[in-house]
Formats: sequence, structure tokens, C-alpha cells
Amino acid sequence: MTKDGALPKGFERPSRSPSQEKYEKVKSSSKTTTLRISKFNPESDSTSTFSEFKVHYQRWTTVLDAILEVKSNYDHSIGVRYSCRQATCGSCGMIINGKPRLACFTKISELDSDLVTVEPMNNFPIIRDLAVGFERLIATHKRIKPYIIRDDSEVTSETKEFLQSPEDVEKYIQFAGCIKCGLCNSACPTMATDSSFVGPQALAQAYRYVADNRDKGKDERLKIIDEPHGIWRCHFAGSCSQVCPKGVDPAMGIQLLRGYLLGYRK
Repeated sequence: MTKDGALPKGFERPSRSPSQEKYEKVKSSSKTTTLRISKFNPESDSTSTFSEFKVHYQRWTTVLDAILEVKSNYDHSIGVRYSCRQATCGSCGMIINGKPRLACFTKISELDSDLVTVEPMNNFPIIRDLAVGFERLIATHKRIKPYIIRDDSEVTSETKEFLQSPEDVEKYIQFAGCIKCGLCNSACPTMATDSSFVGPQALAQAYRYVADNRDKGKDERLKIIDEPHGIWRCHFAGSCSQVCPKGVDPAMGIQLLRGYLLGYRK
């Protein structure tokens, strides 16, 4: 270093580091959108309001990324549930631009809109802002006994595998992909009008086990759902299947389940 404090020739620091230049390049190439977030605390608010934020996004930026960016830098109070961030846990379900979706699975660029509105799922009690209570979904899921029922299910020294053919697995494997995100229940119009309706999520899972040839609890499960607020309350709107992020198709499961109750499926 010279007497005047300057660095020797050839040792001058660059005006911007490579990482800074990369950041500036990414920022300059990004687009902006308005993120409109529903705010509601049932303990203190009488009605919900919306807060708007300008956010930068790239083609890979998800709605959850944008919400967390706002939560980190602008409004720490935003209530939102998330976990895996890869469409596996089902935690971040919400209404995005009017449709039930997973926030971590929905890219802003795919919405093709300058305004992204996020609201809590319908047909669920609001805990705060975008986070809702899953007590009803968990209770109905538990009610249909989502497990293999067999008299010989206990492990003994003589226990062998319950072998299945590919054809056996094919009958139920699609419905085993449910991640319990609640989007189907949120989209269901019957859930909105009947607080006792078991819901498409539970009915689809009932079919998953009824169709499994290892299970011996078919009659028991059919008896549970064969009641006014059970399978016959479904009006087959089909909206549950339209919003399922895993292609489970609850509407088809419900129709196949009706086949057992009507006697034309064994």
C-alpha cells in the first residue's frame, strides 16, 4: 500500500465482485408482479383485508417463494404453512387467483397475470391469514380407517409377504398418491353446504383400500360411507379432480366406490 493509502498498481479491488454482478444481472432480467395477500386474524379482525407488495420474479419463481420473500423483508406477521417446498407434504395449499393450488408447485410465470392474489382455502377454518385448520380433514380421513384390515395382520414366525400382481396394484395405486393437501375439499361445493359431509379426500381414500386385494375391511368401510352425509351426498361436480396436484382423481374414485354399494362391483 502506498503512503497515500492507495493499493499498488495491479492490486486494485474491482468495483463490483463477480457475485454482485451476477445478482445485478439476475435482478435486471427479472419481471415484477403485484402479490396480493389476504390478511385475517379471527381473534382480532371482523373481516379480511388485502396487503399488496411488488415482487421480482424469474420464470422459476414459485408463489411460495414470493410469499416468503415478502414475509422476510416486508411483513413478518404473514401467517402461512409450508414444509417440503417440492409438492410432497401438501402443507402450502391455498387459493391462488381463484383456484385451489399448492403455492410451492405454482410458478408465477405460469399464471400469466400481473396480479397474484393468494387467499386461504375455502371450507376450512382460518387460523391466520393463509393458514387454515385441518381438523375436519384429519377426522374424516381417520374415520374411513385408512389402513389394511386383516385378521392375520399380526407378524408371526410364519408370516409371509402379501404378494400382489401388477394388475392388483394398478387397481389402487393412483389413489395412494394422496398427500392430504386439502385442495379437493376446498374445491368441493358440497363441503361448503354440508358441514357433516365426509368429503372427496376421505371417499377417495376409502376406495384406495376397498380396491386393495390385501384388505379385508371392505364391508366395514362401505357401511361407514353409506349414509346421507357420506358418498350419496356427492353431486359429482368433478371440481375435486380438477385441482388435485397428484392426479388422484377423487371423483373417479367416488364413482368406482358407488359401484360396490350398488352391487355391480365385487
